[in-house]
Amino acid sequence: MPSSTTVRTPQEPDASLSHGLKQRHLSMIALGGVIGAGLFVGSGAGIAAAGPSIVVAYVLSGLLVMLVMRMLGEMSAAYPSSGSFSAHAERAIGPWAGFTAGWSFWVLLCTAVGLEGIGAAKIVTDWLPGTPEWAWVALFMVVFCATNLAAVKNFGEFEFWFAALKVGAISLFLVLGVLAIAGVLPGTDSPGTGNLSDFLPNGSEGLVIGLLASVFAYGGLETVTIAAAESENPVRGVASAVRTAMWRIALFYIGSMAVIVTLVPWDSAAVVEKGPYVAALDELGIPGAGQLMNVVVLVALLSAMNANIYGSSRIAYSLVARGQGPKALGRVSDGVPRIAVLASCVFGFVCVVLSYWRPDDVFPWLLNMIGAVILVVWTFIAVSQLRLRSTLDRELPEKLVVRMWAFPVLTWVALAGMAGIFVLMAREPDTRVQLYWTGAMTVALAAFGYAWQRGKAAKA
Repeated sequence: MPSSTTVRTPQEPDASLSHGLKQRHLSMIALGGVIGAGLFVGSGAGIAAAGPSIVVAYVLSGLLVMLVMRMLGEMSAAYPSSGSFSAHAERAIGPWAGFTAGWSFWVLLCTAVGLEGIGAAKIVTDWLPGTPEWAWVALFMVVFCATNLAAVKNFGEFEFWFAALKVGAISLFLVLGVLAIAGVLPGTDSPGTGNLSDFLPNGSEGLVIGLLASVFAYGGLETVTIAAAESENPVRGVASAVRTAMWRIALFYIGSMAVIVTLVPWDSAAVVEKGPYVAALDELGIPGAGQLMNVVVLVALLSAMNANIYGSSRIAYSLVARGQGPKALGRVSDGVPRIAVLASCVFGFVCVVLSYWRPDDVFPWLLNMIGAVILVVWTFIAVSQLRLRSTLDRELPEKLVVRMWAFPVLTWVALAGMAGIFVLMAREPDTRVQLYWTGAMTVALAAFGYAWQRGKAAKA
């Protein structure tokens, strides 16, 4: 590891961005950000593979995510930046690292925008059969593109109310579920522990698949550290979000998984076909509750679209501001990087077009390429935190508003956990392909970023 004297200070004019996010926006973005589309939509496949042991999978991956968020929070409170982990990686490791982390995450977020638009459109076309999916995706894309083009406070307001609805809905779900399990919900009988008896129905392999599914369900938590740079008090916002991350993950992710597998047999077809939350509410026999949860899932998907357009545009802006991308993407109008917003939306819609036009080759290749990006980003976060902490301790201790627990032991534990997940991905045929393609994209970006770095150094 290089000596602390080589720590870089990337120049990023974040002051040109608007600071229109209020503390209430940031607090609700942090709270609602953990309730994403991955939890509502993707957890069904994990339950089908792991059975009741999915709770263990979410506990293990949740502990890893808590460590990652703590590390990211420490750096983001010390160095608030719209580039978040990308700017931290540049400061700690070098421009090539910031380039690699930033652009790989941009591709991930833009592709996710398209996927979430497709998921939202499928729900609407189930309600309004005969209407074309692509038209709904286009409508959603136009609405959120316009929202993000106008002003950052519009993004904040949308996310505030989206998050409020998600938090309210999942809280009500947990209350109803606990009452039903306790046998005190009118009109329902307690399932007892019967559905938990076959705890590892598919053995350790099923648990591994569930673990991998749970890891990727946590993607998107990084948005709050990106948004903090445009808030009234970035340091306070990041510190508050990170300090409450533990109970939010425990309650919303682990708590809801425990309720679902207790209420619904793990091998019920409805868990995958309808989604685990809808299946659980249908099991309780509450009239209209399943459809109401579909509304919440739709909101979660739209919220993720909105957040990912925002996050991708700010990551792109930050990279360009640090001299690592086309200058046009860095233009700011009225405090908003509008060209970056448009570019992110266009890339997302291209992904949608590919899903219809080339569903058997190009689109699956794109999905495989982003399959392990979140783990690559987490690895950069951990290495950056290892690198920056010693400098902060020695030179700027007053900036350590948030501190990583038991440093450096838990940082190394987190890195070991990530390495273990990479190994598990290499063992599974489906995720092995994702690992190969994500690895290829990461190496290509790193090589390009390093060449860019050397070229700039030679001209200096």
